[in-house]
Amino acid sequence: LKCSMSLVGSQGIVSATEVLLAAAVFCLVFLLIQSLRQHVPKGLRSPPGPRGFPILGSVLELRKDPHVVLARLSRQYGDVMEVRIGTRPVLVLSGLDTIKQALVKQGEDFMGRPDLYSFRYITDGQSIAFGPDSGEVWKVRRKMAQNALKTFSITPSPTASSICLLEEHVSREAEYLIIKFLQLMDEKKSFDPYRYLVISVANVMCAMCFGKRYDHNDQELLNIVNINNEFGDVAASGNPADFIPVLQYLPSRTMQLYKDINRRFNSFVQKIVQDHYTSFDKEHLRDITDSLIGHCQEKSVREDARVPLSDKEIIAIVYDLFGAGFDTMTTALSWSLVYVALYPDIQKRIQKELDQTIGQERRPRLSDRGMLPYTEAFILEVFRHSSFIPFTIPHSTTRATSLNGYYIPKDTCVFVNQWQVNHDEKLWKDPSVFNPERFLNAAGTEIRRTESDKVMLFGLGKRRCIGESIGRWEVFLFLATLLQQLEISLLPGEGVDFTPQYGLTMKYKKCESFQIKQRFPVKSSP
Repeated sequence: LKCSMSLVGSQGIVSATEVLLAAAVFCLVFLLIQSLRQHVPKGLRSPPGPRGFPILGSVLELRKDPHVVLARLSRQYGDVMEVRIGTRPVLVLSGLDTIKQALVKQGEDFMGRPDLYSFRYITDGQSIAFGPDSGEVWKVRRKMAQNALKTFSITPSPTASSICLLEEHVSREAEYLIIKFLQLMDEKKSFDPYRYLVISVANVMCAMCFGKRYDHNDQELLNIVNINNEFGDVAASGNPADFIPVLQYLPSRTMQLYKDINRRFNSFVQKIVQDHYTSFDKEHLRDITDSLIGHCQEKSVREDARVPLSDKEIIAIVYDLFGAGFDTMTTALSWSLVYVALYPDIQKRIQKELDQTIGQERRPRLSDRGMLPYTEAFILEVFRHSSFIPFTIPHSTTRATSLNGYYIPKDTCVFVNQWQVNHDEKLWKDPSVFNPERFLNAAGTEIRRTESDKVMLFGLGKRRCIGESIGRWEVFLFLATLLQQLEISLLPGEGVDFTPQYGLTMKYKKCESFQIKQRFPVKSSP
């Protein structure tokens, strides 16, 4: 800046010319390097795609609703398309068959994660969800995390052996929500349920991960919720340094905030892990954290015992399980309430099914899912229509490969457009219409698995979300319990802005127009 201020007259003109020449040389060198990198084997082609601008690529075009823009571009360039985001080439996959070919049939080729600058700050690069590692050690640790999550969700409750832990946790939180919603209706004309859903879902995850349920006004719980909300907001804004590397060396308030959020949550989980070490009893494992600590202290010789876990890795696994389950489930439930409020006839049909199958004498159980096909069809249509996770976490190729006749170099960043699949006119009749019946057989008595398997929300293949089953169960239990007891509507003449707010998960815009009415007397208290 000082140099530019001191330039006058012809010196200023020369300086500007030098800058332009330097930029032009940089662009030419960059394009030359890329052309050398893209040596395409005989018989294959490079993926087609928009050319974009030098340095910026297609950033300007993708800055708003990138899932929709890329879906539109795929109609022009095909299901295998390359776009440049900044200086980085990104492979964009669309079409269910193409995505299955890449992530399932060629899963080993596409199971990597790109070494994005922002990913390095999530649990110090130890994350099994975001980290670039995809080798044998990663596979064993992922399996351990999956087993721990499953164990502390389907294990019978020690206080009520007829139900599992997940049912106990969700039932308790759903009962709290029912009473809280009704109390709010006594105090005000309407409200937004999201802020209360997020605390209840967080409490379920706290119970599974930390063995602890908090009071809803507990400051520690509220801090967890705030950190997670801040992470979503910052991550949604994107990090240009992931795709324009030179920006890594420039100050960024957003990136500094992003690092701080990750540091704060790491510190929170680290404290809990240390407390668990102090009170650990291998004969009485209380939660997922205990399960992982028990693995570290296991002396028997078996496959996963040869892969010890450090404290950092335990923190990373807990971070992944808590963060993913918390945000995804809250978003799924909040969209579910939006749809039942917008479509009262659909809500009545769900409640009729609940009344006929379960009645009012007991709460919904996981074992009821198969007997509630319309409720299940509704949840599937919420997943499809909202597509609130528009992309999977970016993938990366682990080696040079080919797909649909196109050559894909090693370490190529890959975007998987789940929103496009869920709105593909080749797969769905009237994809913009919300219609749960598309998933039911002609008699309305069973889910058509050929249709339900088309819905993409949790990814596919070797990087598929490890908490998918638990997530689906949790949404079902919360929704069925709430609708068994409550009627949900909007203020007369009011609606919900259906335009989602783009981010890691897409949320509806804040809406204070929800009204809650009690269907039957509530017997419990929070």
